[in-house]
Amino acid sequence: MSEGARLQAPPMQHGLEDFLRALRAHEIAISPAEAIDAHRAAAQVGFADRALLRDALCVTLAKTAPEVGRFEACFDLFFSRSGRGQTDTGGPEGAGDPSAEAFDLEASLETGDAAALSSAMEASAARVGASDIRLGSQSNLLTRRLLDDMGLRAIDARIAAGRAAEDATARARAERLAERRAELFDEARAFVARQARLFAGESGRRMREQILGRQRLTAVEPEDVAAMSALVRRMAGRLATKYARTQRRAQKGRLDLRRTLRRGLAHGGIPFEIMWKSRKLEKPKITVLCDVSRSVASAAQFLLLLLHSLNEVVESLDAYAFSDHAVCVNDLLNDESVDDATALILDRVGLRSTDYGRALADVMAMGGARLDRRTTLIILGDGRANHAEPRLDLMRAMSQRTRAVIWLNPEPATYWGQGDSKMDAYARFCAVAKTCNCLDDLERVIADVLRTYVKT
Repeated sequence: MSEGARLQAPPMQHGLEDFLRALRAHEIAISPAEAIDAHRAAAQVGFADRALLRDALCVTLAKTAPEVGRFEACFDLFFSRSGRGQTDTGGPEGAGDPSAEAFDLEASLETGDAAALSSAMEASAARVGASDIRLGSQSNLLTRRLLDDMGLRAIDARIAAGRAAEDATARARAERLAERRAELFDEARAFVARQARLFAGESGRRMREQILGRQRLTAVEPEDVAAMSALVRRMAGRLATKYARTQRRAQKGRLDLRRTLRRGLAHGGIPFEIMWKSRKLEKPKITVLCDVSRSVASAAQFLLLLLHSLNEVVESLDAYAFSDHAVCVNDLLNDESVDDATALILDRVGLRSTDYGRALADVMAMGGARLDRRTTLIILGDGRANHAEPRLDLMRAMSQRTRAVIWLNPEPATYWGQGDSKMDAYARFCAVAKTCNCLDDLERVIADVLRTYVKT
C-alpha cells in the first residue's frame, strides 16, 4: 500500500496491516486472501477485547502448531505498550493516527502524561517509518528521527537556555526537564528496539542466510554449525519441492500440438482427441564418496546432511566416507541423526591422512556392483593423495560404469595439480569437476544433478 493510501486508511486498518507484516517477519506465511480474512475477523470482534482479538486472528492466520507459538509471541509484542506506568491498551486504535491533536512535548514531559507521550511516539513512528526497519544497526538513526519528529530539538534548546539562565528556578526546571528527556530517550530506544524485533527478523534472517551461504565450508565457526545445518535442511526442502513439482509436470505431460492436429484431421480439423507429450522421469540414484580427513571434514558433513535430507526424492543413496581407507556409512545415516552420524563417522575413519587410491579400491570392492548407468557418483575431496598411488584405472572404471562423475573440490582450481594434488588427473574422468566451498555452490550442484534425471 502506498504512503498516501496508508494515511487515508483508518488507524485500525493500517495498524493491522503492520501486524500482518510483523507476522511475515516471524516466518508466518500470509496470503492476500488470509489478510482479507484477518481484516474481516478484526472488524467482527473489534480491538477492545485483546484475548478475543488474539484468538480470532490466530484461528485465521496460524496454520500449524509452531506458527501458533510464533503468532502468540508476535501478538503480545505488537499489541503491548510499555509506557511509564501505562497499562496495555489492548489494540492499535490510536497508533500512528495522523489526525491526532497538536501535541505539546514540553507540557507532556513536565506533567508526566504517559498516555499522551505514548500516543505521540506511535504517531511519530508512523511518520518516520519506524516499522520499515530492516537491520538492528538502524535503531539509533530511527530513534533520533522519532524524537526529532516529536519535537526534541525544541526541548534541547529549552534545557540549554534554562541552564544558562541566572534564575535558580529556571535552572532547576531545566534540570527536571533534562531528567525527563533522558527517560523519554530510553523509552524511544525501547520502542524502536521493539520495532526491530517485530519487523527486522525476516530481513535479518535472510542476510544471515546469505552470509552463511557464502561461508567457506572448510572454515565454519563452531557457533555457526547449527545455523548452517538449519540452512541446509531448508535448501533440501526447496530442492525436494522443486523436484516434486517437476515430477508432477512430467506425469501430467504437455500438449502435443502436432499429434493433436493430425488426429483432428479425421474430424474435419476439430481436435476431439487431445494428445499429450509425456516426459520420462527417473528417481535419482546417487553414490557419494566423502573425504573426511582433517582438511575437508566439515564440508563433507554438510554434503551428507543435504543428501540425507533429500531421501524422499532419491531412489537410493549409497554413502562412503574415507581418509586413509573407505567405509560404508549407510547404516549410520539411516539409524542415527545426522549430527550423531557425523560424529560416529569422524570417530570411525575421519581426521587422518588421505589415501585416494585405497579409498577408490575399497568403494569398488564394497559397492562396485551397484554402480550402473543410472547412478551419479559424487566425490567430495581435495584430491590430495599424499603421494600414494592415485589408482586412475579405478577412476576410469567408475566413470565408464556410471551416468556421471561429479567431483566437488573445496580448493580453488589454481591449486589443482600442485604439490601432492592429483586433481588435474582425476578431473579427466569427471563430467563435472568444480570448486565447491560454500552452501550456495552445493545447492546449485545438487539441483543440477536432480535436473539430469528428467528426460524429454
